[in-house]
Amino acid sequence: MSWLRRAVIAGVLVTAAALPARLDARERAAPELAPEQMRIAGGLLPFAISADWSRPLPAITRAVIIMHGKNRDAVPYFQSLQAAAQDAAATADTLLIAPQFLCGHDERQIDLPPGTLTWRGNDWMDDAPDETAGVASFAALDAILARLADRVLFPHLTRIVVAGHSGGAQMVQRFAIVTTSPETLSKAGVAVRFVVADPSSYAYFDDARPVTTGGFAAADTAMCPAVNRWKYGMADRPPAIASLDVPTLERRYIQHDVTLLLGGADDDPDQTALDTSCAAEAQGPDRLARGRHFAAYLEARHPGLTIPVLIAPGVGHEGGALLRSSCGLKALFSVGRCPG
Repeated sequence: MSWLRRAVIAGVLVTAAALPARLDARERAAPELAPEQMRIAGGLLPFAISADWSRPLPAITRAVIIMHGKNRDAVPYFQSLQAAAQDAAATADTLLIAPQFLCGHDERQIDLPPGTLTWRGNDWMDDAPDETAGVASFAALDAILARLADRVLFPHLTRIVVAGHSGGAQMVQRFAIVTTSPETLSKAGVAVRFVVADPSSYAYFDDARPVTTGGFAAADTAMCPAVNRWKYGMADRPPAIASLDVPTLERRYIQHDVTLLLGGADDDPDQTALDTSCAAEAQGPDRLARGRHFAAYLEARHPGLTIPVLIAPGVGHEGGALLRSSCGLKALFSVGRCPG
């Protein structure tokens, strides 16, 4: 057990400066460029897609969007999603989409089309504007949802699933706080589900964090100033929601359909890609614990609320395995049963 895990969340929070270094997005190029581009506010967002959405697709009743992790590996995630759709026998009526959020470093090793949207490091996870056209990352996701809302192109669409794994799950969890697209789409008869799969951290709505003795207590912001800052909390939140009060944002979030999808073996506090900042450690020692804590936190704040938490037995921090697990198929395609 690491010394960082042994830090007691109730008051012995460590500073970010004391943490071991992690490989960030600027030190690793995305493995390949997604094959398609979508124009958004003067820039191009790469993506992979399972059908040509420039023409009407009347057979499509469901769309599933998958967000990659911090390595910006949209194509492998898309391939895993394709395999999951085949497992669920959902290929005929489901459109699969995998957007790609690149960082500036990627252009050194990948031939990017002029105007491709790029972000600074992993800032795309947090609703930051890109470096090319100033497009906020969540606005880019909203643009995809708006495209799917086109009833000429998708006359029979009834459900959209926005899913993300690891770093992509961090993005999706915060996106579910910021976006108002589900409210707009519901008026057109389209339901939206968010699937948050094994993120390193969550955005909390106040300064309460889990304690080792059970329950929640106020985190020590003097010891860890970032513990309640966006992306971990509501302070210094992005422009899209800066003018809204926190209770309004929390009500919006709990009214959205958000499912937590967790690997039952994603419980390693020393896993290489785990966020070990003090702000993340305040949420629990590992991803499995952090997911359970966040669900318990919301249920404690809203009596009668039940947060769907699907736990895939034996699955570690492996995106493809989690998406293709029985729990993954249940979350993404509403088929089968989840034993966890």
